[in-house]
Amino acid sequence: MLEYYMPQASSYAADIDNLVWLVTILVGFWFIAAEGMFFYLIFKYRRKEGVAAEYVTGDEHELKRWIHWPHWLIIFCDIFIIWGAVRVWKDIKQDIPEVVDAEIRIVAQQWAWSFVHPGADGVLDTADDIKTVDELRVENGKTYTYRLEARDVLHDFSVPAFRLKQDAIPGRVITGWFKPILPGRYDIQCAEICGIGHGIMGGYVIVDDAEQHAAWIRENSPTKVASAIGE
Repeated sequence: MLEYYMPQASSYAADIDNLVWLVTILVGFWFIAAEGMFFYLIFKYRRKEGVAAEYVTGDEHELKRWIHWPHWLIIFCDIFIIWGAVRVWKDIKQDIPEVVDAEIRIVAQQWAWSFVHPGADGVLDTADDIKTVDELRVENGKTYTYRLEARDVLHDFSVPAFRLKQDAIPGRVITGWFKPILPGRYDIQCAEICGIGHGIMGGYVIVDDAEQHAAWIRENSPTKVASAIGE
């Protein structure tokens, strides 16, 4: 399973992994079957002394079935792949959960990620918002929506452990959602070549438990930071 190599840190990571396995198994089966038949025919009809090669046009009924039957069976398998892909796409990309705990803003630019977190009031674009660079802090088990923007060129917000990957397009605000389910620190990548600094455009998403996240919000509240500077 894919989770043996990379943790399934979001609520829909397992759905995407299962879809990948479905495609892998069905396509892998037909690849092995086709290669097996290919080599079987090579050895069965290899050149033999005293046996003339037979010329075929491909119109013979007994030969056409070698194409028609596998063709229809592959289409039948494709139905399962299409069904699985549409279901996962709809659940992740089209259906925003009815209950959302918080909204965050993600801004991509050459070559860094800027994040705006709601403060203690839980509302974005208010005085207690917390702004960070290359570090996103979220609470485990909470559902987040995001507003993804790009300041300059195309970027792509990718969190492999979440199985989250979304283009950031200049002039557009892209919305989406995720729900972290496993505390930890996970890589953020830009998955769209965006210039000479593309390779160093990384960051981290840190998934805290409830107590840790509440403490982080208190420590990074603009009011507390301003008080500390005044002191």
